[in-house]
Amino acid sequence: MASTSPPRARTRPLPGFDWRRIAYQVLASRACDDLEEATNRQKASVPKDHLVLYQFSARGHDMAQVILGSLLTGPHDAAGAYYRSRPLLLSLGLSLEDALASPLGRSGGFSDGRDIGVVCNLPNRNGAVVLPMSGDVGSQYTPAAGWAHAISYHRDTLGDPSYVGSMAVALGGDASVATSGFWAALTIATTLKLPMLFYIEDNGLGISVKGDLQTPGANIARNLASFGNLLVRDGDGCDPHEAAKLLRDGVTHVRSGAGPALVRLTVPRLSSHSGPDNQKGYRTEAEIAADAARDPLPRLREYLVPGVMSEAEWTALEGEVQRDVAAAVDAARARPAPDPAAVRRHLYAEADDGGTRAFGGVPPEIVRALPATEVPSDDGPMVRFAEAVRRTLKSELACNPRVVVFGEDVGHKGGVHLVTEGLQKQFGEARVFDTSLSEEGIVGRAVGMAISGLMPVAEIQFRKYADPATEQLNNCGTMRWRTANRFAAPIVVRLPGGFGKDVGDPWHSLSSEVTWAHAIGWQVAIPSNAADAVGLLRAAMRGENPTIFFEHRSLLMTSDGSSHYPGDDYVLPFGRANRLLRGDEITVVTWGAMVHRCVDAARQTGGVDLLDLRTIAPWDREAVIESVRRTGRCLIVHEDNMTAGFGSEIAATVARDAFWQLDAPVDRLAVDDVPMPYHPDLLDAVLPSAATIAERIEALKRV
Repeated sequence: MASTSPPRARTRPLPGFDWRRIAYQVLASRACDDLEEATNRQKASVPKDHLVLYQFSARGHDMAQVILGSLLTGPHDAAGAYYRSRPLLLSLGLSLEDALASPLGRSGGFSDGRDIGVVCNLPNRNGAVVLPMSGDVGSQYTPAAGWAHAISYHRDTLGDPSYVGSMAVALGGDASVATSGFWAALTIATTLKLPMLFYIEDNGLGISVKGDLQTPGANIARNLASFGNLLVRDGDGCDPHEAAKLLRDGVTHVRSGAGPALVRLTVPRLSSHSGPDNQKGYRTEAEIAADAARDPLPRLREYLVPGVMSEAEWTALEGEVQRDVAAAVDAARARPAPDPAAVRRHLYAEADDGGTRAFGGVPPEIVRALPATEVPSDDGPMVRFAEAVRRTLKSELACNPRVVVFGEDVGHKGGVHLVTEGLQKQFGEARVFDTSLSEEGIVGRAVGMAISGLMPVAEIQFRKYADPATEQLNNCGTMRWRTANRFAAPIVVRLPGGFGKDVGDPWHSLSSEVTWAHAIGWQVAIPSNAADAVGLLRAAMRGENPTIFFEHRSLLMTSDGSSHYPGDDYVLPFGRANRLLRGDEITVVTWGAMVHRCVDAARQTGGVDLLDLRTIAPWDREAVIESVRRTGRCLIVHEDNMTAGFGSEIAATVARDAFWQLDAPVDRLAVDDVPMPYHPDLLDAVLPSAATIAERIEALKRV
């Protein structure tokens, strides 16, 4: 293959690199791209199942990525990558067959046909892990920062020497440095001096948007030159010598414990953004030709021949790659399509997982060794809701060294609701710690820590403040399904919300729990009392699924919900409703702070079968249907807005499964479709009161 680059002085290849292996992986990556692009160009004449529906080429990015992959040799290294990162995975052990089968949507591979074929992962238990990628931009950074934080925790707090010198790396394109994920991760890594490398491969384009509209001056490395606790290197990713030197500099710095590093390498994008993209609509022929002249593959050949291998050996290597890729694509195409009958599996952890446990979460043998009972202690002291949560966190921190509790203000202050008060003093700053003000950073960090085998309990100060973390929350919930049970990130996110004591507002009093009931893969707990809070929080912290643990502000601020402490071993299974009152005239279904108003209303009216769901994902369908079939009437009461609130789901289920037993229409009582107001008189005007609930109960009983 002749070089299209101008002649240059020959540089002796850097020692310490397996250059033949690097050349093989670069050629293999390029051959995969060639094959997929050629097939898609000829799609009219090839079988439909040979086409890659979402084709993203790494052409031009490949050489520097493979060099980077060759440096990730630590036993606990991990990479957070993105959709143009297949060369990195090849360098870390991804088979050519999987590399080609996944884009074809065949069974097995990264996702068993569930996700885009370039949205990769690699659950390597004996080497560098590639964390599950996502299809959105910038979401790879904060989980990688979480893994880097976990390295420090495993090494320093758990005392595991095998983590010494390990590192995390986050790969991203130049456009991704404009995202909140990049800046959140950069803040985490630099403030804590974490072992993390940011590798930015800058091709000057975010699809069609030029770099000067992504980053001031179009160079993130230059802009970060004075950033504290950050080594910055900047250079040419098409020059194998320079790329290898700068990447090795960054890796060496990070492994030394000196803190994070950022390496920006300029690379050409030698293809359209993706298969359907026509870059000629926004790039000139001269720009495309200039990129083609910078192709790193001819420069790699020139760098290695004849110093590392002869012309004949390079030609032989090209032949070897072509044979291997041809065999791999034949094997990939021979794989069956994924089984449609299995598409609903792995939304949550399953008892029958086929013998392959997902990568992530606390090792089950640790959880099994912890004492647990579903029988509450009958002699525990009376505690308020906040104290019950604090005691549970304290108990689990004491018995499980892999538990970490963090969020804004949870450390020195003890949380804005003082729920974590005193925990940092008792367990230390490594286990109970404050974070910067970034919900994306809090949740993304928790995800990376969970994948590493820790149990992160992250606090978001108020339910509304979780909105900036929506991307991370969604990606966490779908992780097990997206990877076909290869990865999971069981985290607990504590979310205070709902109206407060005689006060509300649109920012601190949002409930909107239906958002998380609708989110795939999440468990959602909304306890109404201290005892249930203990059992559900402990179950979440010992479980294998991510959990939203909703702490109602009214219960945190008042004595409503006080109960006897059920004990340090009490565990309450999810999906089991609590029958608070038994009656035969009407079923009332509720949860959270509304439980207490419903109790008052039910005692005024009588005949109420009152169910506190306690969890809405999963929710106890059987208990609700059994009750309605017996009473013939159903009222659902909740604090979330009426339209599309979770009460709608319950009402639809009751109408379907208990229709012939109904003596009256299924009814709902909820907050009007307005934000939660501030003034107490306005708050009272929108919240269901005990009197309003009692009136609705009596009206339904008369139907």
